[in-house]
Amino acid sequence: MKKNTFLLPTLVLALAGCGGSDDASSPASVTNAANATTDGSTAADTNAVAKAATGLAMTCGTPTAAAASGGSGQITADTPSSDGSRMFPAGSKFQVAITTRPGSADTLKWAIADALGKTVATGSFGAPAAATKTTLTCSSTLAGYFAVSATLANHGGQVQTAGTRPNGIATFGVIPNLGGVIPAVTYTKQEQHRFGMQGFNGNSTMLDALGISSTIDDRQMSVMEPNGRFTFNPNANNLDPFYTSGKIMRLVRLDGLPGGASAHGLNPDYSYIPNDLTYYANYMGRVGQETEAIRARYFPTMSANYYQVTWEPVVQWKDSDVNFVALYKAAYQGLHSKDPHAVVMGPAEPFPSLTTDRLKRLAPLGLAQYLDGIATHGYYDAGTSPSHPPERHHTDADPADAANSLLNEMRNLRAEMTKDYKPNMKLFVTETGISYDLGANYGPNYPSPNILFAHGAVVARAHIILLGEGADQTYVFFGPDFPGEPGYGTFFDLDHPQAEFGTGNISPKPAAMEVAAMTRVLDGTTTLGPVNNLPSGVYAYAFQQLGNGKVITALWTHNNAVWPASNGTFSTTYSTAYKLNVDAAGTSGTVKLIDAMGNVSSAPYTNGVVTLTLTESPQYVVSTNADVAKKNATKPQGYTGM
Repeated sequence: MKKNTFLLPTLVLALAGCGGSDDASSPASVTNAANATTDGSTAADTNAVAKAATGLAMTCGTPTAAAASGGSGQITADTPSSDGSRMFPAGSKFQVAITTRPGSADTLKWAIADALGKTVATGSFGAPAAATKTTLTCSSTLAGYFAVSATLANHGGQVQTAGTRPNGIATFGVIPNLGGVIPAVTYTKQEQHRFGMQGFNGNSTMLDALGISSTIDDRQMSVMEPNGRFTFNPNANNLDPFYTSGKIMRLVRLDGLPGGASAHGLNPDYSYIPNDLTYYANYMGRVGQETEAIRARYFPTMSANYYQVTWEPVVQWKDSDVNFVALYKAAYQGLHSKDPHAVVMGPAEPFPSLTTDRLKRLAPLGLAQYLDGIATHGYYDAGTSPSHPPERHHTDADPADAANSLLNEMRNLRAEMTKDYKPNMKLFVTETGISYDLGANYGPNYPSPNILFAHGAVVARAHIILLGEGADQTYVFFGPDFPGEPGYGTFFDLDHPQAEFGTGNISPKPAAMEVAAMTRVLDGTTTLGPVNNLPSGVYAYAFQQLGNGKVITALWTHNNAVWPASNGTFSTTYSTAYKLNVDAAGTSGTVKLIDAMGNVSSAPYTNGVVTLTLTESPQYVVSTNADVAKKNATKPQGYTGM
């Protein structure tokens, strides 16, 4: 069992709610992406050249300097933004501010690199002896994650660490604009949006930048009625004002009893049936009444209200299976008594396989009567980390090991839902995160750029698999880094070396920018399913935009032998060729390719087939022939979409 996963419920409860002259004597020496030096002729380099050829570049203008006051460190760097996100729309202007304290006059050499370590802009400027803040005004049509590095020609040094961000870099993101490639769709139901998140509750700026449409809202009895029975008033104004815009949906969380409702003197109690099921059902009825009123007022295009009754019970639950079913019966009857649009979901075990096990075991006890949908978390292995990607066991010869791949766990869950539970049940994966490798710790020299690259790739691949294997919605875990379990954050905490909950001073990791691209590509789609007849090591899922729109196929390759390689690094250059059917035989044309960060290029196809170069980072192919895509994919068992 995975130590990291099992600590997550406690942790979640703790939450509150650049082009210029190359003349070294000029004020700045700058090169942009089109002129940047690349190493070798790998597939990744070919992609970089293609980007430059299509006009995607980062440019930075002549720097301006001013005396700096306060602070410390030989070199510090930042990319300040007015909204605190350190994420900027493609094509907009942003600042790179570098403060130097060399002690004697020097020259500062700076560079900006992408997630693959490729330089996209570089230059130099004079650094006076006194503390000086030098600001570059930049713009980028190249989207993604970027890291600013710098050193002094004579005094050396590097960008100083900040919080959980390691030495050597300051990070920022450029948000892609995909409106010309991914058409807007019409949502007939708001819950057709497919992405939720934990860690940014109440932070509309970050959720909007990441393309997130849902968060979890606490309505546990232990939260709403901690000090006395029947004190929660469904007619009172209990709603966090954040939700009143109606833009971010609520998944209503219900696990946890206050001490007064516990039969075992626990406060809160996640482990046992309440001491009074009639009272418990009454409370659920009041939650249902409030939730339906909120839906009618703020979320009128939501067709249902979604409730999650338990949270990783394999960790928490100590009572009997009979009482577990009784808990769900009381919750189901209470919610449905007051909410005609209630969708009661659970059991939300940490792994899909554990959710499957509980559903199988409790089906003979009647659990299916009291579930309208299934919730699970999406962890899948002894460690969900860069070294433990979701495909790691997929091709293992031992069936027991192969069952631990996320793909097979999801397929087995879908099969059990179809076999023993209600038809057309919705499946929400309400938490999935990727940590750093087990045993790792936050530190000034960890993680490396290579680990950050791998972390981002695995985050994106995991969520694509979840959607491609039949999840209706998937929730990204987590916003900023948090203490105790290093790496789950998609953003660095810039204030606290060991991270703290509630931080607002953050900067993106590659994972954040891959999420921002993924949501813009795959939100507003239905799943067509895994592509058929894939060669070993190739992974591909087909989706279609709502309203019979564009076809989007997400693809990548994974090879355990290079992940990590014998030298301990994750390959940024491993690739394989794959031919994807995108149109009818005998036809030719072009399709759009979107890389993991949201950068767009075109590729020709002949006889209905496009030849792709796949790497360990996902890419997306946008095409139009849905009949071909549907014929060449297998819809997940029991999946009907929203």
